[in-house]
Amino acid sequence: MTTIEHRPAEQHQHTHGPGCGHASVLHADHVDYLHDGHVHREHHTLEGVHYDECLTCQCGGCADSCAVCVCADCTCPTCNHAACRCAHCADSCNNCACTECTCPTCTHAS
Repeated sequence: MTTIEHRPAEQHQHTHGPGCGHASVLHADHVDYLHDGHVHREHHTLEGVHYDECLTCQCGGCADSCAVCVCADCTCPTCNHAACRCAHCADSCNNCACTECTCPTCTHAS
């Protein structure tokens, strides 16, 4: 059995979604909700649904969430703005679909 590491956020009095009052950011394959200095993402389990704190940037000097990170020289593969380094691609690493990608931070690169 594989255990997926996650960091549950505090309990909510509502369900995040359109019109919940929190700003949302598309981040890779999910939506993050900006909530009182936190970035929450929905997490479905066999026991139900809860919210986790989203990923934190892996760059040495950054402690921001990957959904909102603005590091100028970001090398984190899960940050929204990390740009593909392939010469023929202008997409972010989270969205890059180059078939022969050589970018070390793209999520699908080998």
